[in-house]
Amino acid sequence: MRICQKTYLPVAAAVLCLLGQPVAPGADSSFVTLFNGHSLSGWSAIPIESASDWSITKGVIRGMGSVKRQSYLVYEDNLLVNFELTFSYRLPAKGNTGVSIRMRADATGKRAFESYHADVGHAGIGPHILGAWDFHFESRKEHSCKRGTSLLIRTDGSVKTTLISDGLKQEDIRIHQWNDVHVIARGNHLQFYINGRLSSELRDQHPAFFRKRSIALQIHDLGMVVEFKDILLKKL
Repeated sequence: MRICQKTYLPVAAAVLCLLGQPVAPGADSSFVTLFNGHSLSGWSAIPIESASDWSITKGVIRGMGSVKRQSYLVYEDNLLVNFELTFSYRLPAKGNTGVSIRMRADATGKRAFESYHADVGHAGIGPHILGAWDFHFESRKEHSCKRGTSLLIRTDGSVKTTLISDGLKQEDIRIHQWNDVHVIARGNHLQFYINGRLSSELRDQHPAFFRKRSIALQIHDLGMVVEFKDILLKKL
């Protein structure tokens, strides 16, 4: 893991950072790269038999679904709490993918893990996937947090959903091109940006909210292809 080239954070960018707004990683030297373009050191596949689904092609991580199953490429830091994660993804064709955060073992054994999942997919796949927060829960109820919405999960498990003004729209997605993702996890507040626009966010006030654990990239379907690059992390 190498430290990104040092730059000085302008005053305006520092203010945005304090407000929880996205700041370009290049303007902040505290981001570190999680992928050097040459190896998958520090990452592992779940399930282990899906390791061959992940490869490096021309300096990017390439995932291809080889059988009918979900596969995850997990970054091996199990103590991530508050952080910002940025990366670029590209879908050459149709697909469903994303990044899981705050992953933890599923005590019921029905899943490999539970997590909050920032969903992406091809343009037109629907607001319940592209730009949505998905919940991979077995021990808790899974709520809807579609693209363009802000979800509050109260302590009693009830929810409130509001619309995000000037949020991400389908036409903001660059079809078959690189799209930029920025995830901010600060306590129980999770924000999901694509191409600089807030797509969805949630505040999980439930006592059982997931406080920490690792992150993982996803292959969802057989035959789909997805590419990832410029994966950067800043611990808050």
